[in-house]
Amino acid sequence: MPYFKTSDDVEIHYRLWEQDSRQPLILLHHGFIADAEVDWISPGIVQVLAETGRRVLALDARGHGRSGKPHDPARYGEARMAEDLRELMDLLDEEAYDLVGYSMGAVVSLLTAARDTRIRRLVIGGVGAAVVELGGVDSRVVGGPALVDALTAEDPSTVTDPSAADFRAFADAVGADRLALAAHARAIHQEPIPLTEITAPTLLLAGEDDPLATRPEVLAGALPAATLRTVPGDHSGAVGAPAFVTELAAFLDVP
Repeated sequence: MPYFKTSDDVEIHYRLWEQDSRQPLILLHHGFIADAEVDWISPGIVQVLAETGRRVLALDARGHGRSGKPHDPARYGEARMAEDLRELMDLLDEEAYDLVGYSMGAVVSLLTAARDTRIRRLVIGGVGAAVVELGGVDSRVVGGPALVDALTAEDPSTVTDPSAADFRAFADAVGADRLALAAHARAIHQEPIPLTEITAPTLLLAGEDDPLATRPEVLAGALPAATLRTVPGDHSGAVGAPAFVTELAAFLDVP
């Protein structure tokens, strides 16, 4: 399984499902705490996309999965992760690609699409109005000191914030490096994103019961060429819903 080293010396792990195709590569970026396996491979999304004849690449973001895990917040943030995507596409010499991001990965993807004209089509999920109002994932639901405290607590039973406790339980369940995750939590993107500069046709997928993707029509309306679709599920369930991959595959299946 290949790795590449970023310009700031972090090793990024990725998997590439290669095959003959005239269509651009599909690049998948997962959400916070998850990795390529959790968000894309296990739910069958990679398999569905590959069966349509497409080349697919799924990476583990810095601090996640099999990628490098520095503990310095200065090495994190969605803007830095967006640099990782562009560096990987440069390395692979991709002239065009379709980009798919969920939750944290959606913010990374929006930041990437605002700068990288190689993106032909963009799909984002697990986010809503907070991208417009706060510049990133909805920290009003979970984030800030509560999330950092939950990730760094020695005893998870001391975590009292329900949303933060859920994220801590998820991190423990996947065996994550909690200090690396806490470093990213201290550096999450909370600045305006130049959404009007994103010219790629965009699909926004929002779970009907996702508290981190509320009022998705606000985000869809702020993008120049966006289509909004809702799918069943909450934040963790929506990405695995059959409707999610059906909508995703249909949107990307263009010549």
